[in-house]
Amino acid sequence: MKTTAVVSLAGMMALMLNVAPAYADDDIRDMNAYSEGLGLISLEQAEATALEAKPGVIDDVDLENRTFRKGWDYEIEIVDVDGKEWEVIVDAKTNEVRKITRDWF
Repeated sequence: MKTTAVVSLAGMMALMLNVAPAYADDDIRDMNAYSEGLGLISLEQAEATALEAKPGVIDDVDLENRTFRKGWDYEIEIVDVDGKEWEVIVDAKTNEVRKITRDWF
């Protein structure tokens, strides 16, 4: 419960201050290199699409190679204004939202 409150407060502050999510520079470079090399959409495009689908503050992003779907997805975790955590899956080729689910943890 305390973790959610801290993330929620940090997310709200980031939203109010219009601050980008904090990723390690190496992670961003790796994701950008993969996306560029594989002909995928950029991290920024995926984030914009996810935030259109579920407004809030981005908490984490992963670029995943889905073996069962045979393709790459951005897995984007978003904290909404109520402090609820969501996972938005964006197709890294088409920039379409594949799935939105509530994170119950």
